Amino acid sequence: MTDLRETFWKRLEGINAGMLGTVDRLKLVPMSHYADPARDALWFIAAEGTDLVDQLRSGPVEAVHVIGDGGGKLWARIEGQLDLSQDRAKLDEIWNAVAAAWFEGGERDPDVRLLKLSLERAEVWTTTGGPGFLYQIAKARLTGEKPDLGEHFALTF
Repeated sequence: MTDLRETFWKRLEGINAGMLGTVDRLKLVPMSHYADPARDALWFIAAEGTDLVDQLRSGPVEAVHVIGDGGGKLWARIEGQLDLSQDRAKLDEIWNAVAAAWFEGGERDPDVRLLKLSLERAEVWTTTGGPGFLYQIAKARLTGEKPDLGEHFALTF
């Protein structure tokens, strides 16, 4: 894994949600994601009958997941193929109290749907965040130099 990929996955660890949608409709909805660096994937727990799940009935579609988290010091537009998954082991692994709050029947509720976003590319901005940001702005004002607020890079998975 390259340093930039490591930076991406490391910063993603502290971020729990973003806005997910398919490229053809670009109707983004808030969704919690579960990172899977080993598979270059993000997983989502969704519900039967939602627009997003309905769009996946005929197979994978191009999707985008947008993350903006100053505390996590990561901003990203992540693109890939979104598909329904039957991976029960993965569902068992990522199931938690937040997901349980949405489904009366728990993990085996008939409306639970597991989605997998197989990552293809991402445009990423990392920041220094908080005090580092303020320092860079103050330094720029004093020196006249542009502030160093982080990196901007593209990844291919």
